[in-house]
Amino acid sequence: MEIEKIKEHIDDVLIETDFKNLGDRKIGKVRDVYTAKNHVVLISTDRHSSFDRNIAFIPFKGEILNQISLFWFDQTKDIIQNHILNTPDPNVVVVKKCKPLPIECVMRGYITGVTGTSLWTLYKEGKRDFGDFKLPDEMKKNQKLSEPIFTPTTKSDEHDRPVSLKEIVGEGLLSKEMTEEVAKTAKALFKRGQEIAAKHGLILVDTKYEFGIDENGKLTLIDEIHTPDSSRYWKKATYEERFNKGEEPEYFDKEFLRLWFKENCDPYKDKVLPKAPAELVAELSRHYIEIYETITGKPFNHDFSKPILERITNNVSKIK
Repeated sequence: MEIEKIKEHIDDVLIETDFKNLGDRKIGKVRDVYTAKNHVVLISTDRHSSFDRNIAFIPFKGEILNQISLFWFDQTKDIIQNHILNTPDPNVVVVKKCKPLPIECVMRGYITGVTGTSLWTLYKEGKRDFGDFKLPDEMKKNQKLSEPIFTPTTKSDEHDRPVSLKEIVGEGLLSKEMTEEVAKTAKALFKRGQEIAAKHGLILVDTKYEFGIDENGKLTLIDEIHTPDSSRYWKKATYEERFNKGEEPEYFDKEFLRLWFKENCDPYKDKVLPKAPAELVAELSRHYIEIYETITGKPFNHDFSKPILERITNNVSKIK
């Protein structure tokens, strides 16, 4: 989709919803979550957050994240059942009620990252033994690992803590059997993700999965899967050359909007933020469209026949 076409629809964004008939509402970073008696309704909005707040609304973002997740749920349903019941609207899924597991399931295929808890940061500081695996000396940033690794963390509002498989069992977070099943499933999902991404010219670098237990006690894949918000993707064609030169890989870039806010205000302290330039908002929307089309191999076709909120309102009214 051309930038000018996106700009024409820059104000037709889904900011939030407030449906009284869908259940108890909880507002997340991107999704509005409605919990009913027998199911949960997830509505993906166009909110874009950074600095622990909303900084902009990106046209088509919610629809794209939802559709990418649906693509991957379909591509992995032979590995594990997922929570999808139906999809009444491009931005909406109705899902099974599941009890989430108390761990975040992170898979990594490369040694990279800049945060304090990233594999590369810890490695650079001299760490080699990570409990469930050891890394050799002389590794370089962005290098492919000999095999993908499972690096779970606890879930916390303050700070996620890395835990080994032994600690998960020892701390009573999960049983030994469930821990082994989760690790095996996460590795299988990541392998499938890497294989499909590679066919479409991408490297799936790392990701996180959420698992839950359904009403029958069965492990279920929940939340989202392999979206550009939950995963890191690099461009496959240029990776090797850039790595050999010591350059950063080409990646799905959301950072430019964040940098604009850092340069034009104090996004952590200012009560009111300036409005993001339409050019940058449209460019980020184009990036989301591009990664949707790359991952799925299909053109992005948005329904322009009516405003988003009107369309969703019509479609969710049929949810029983």
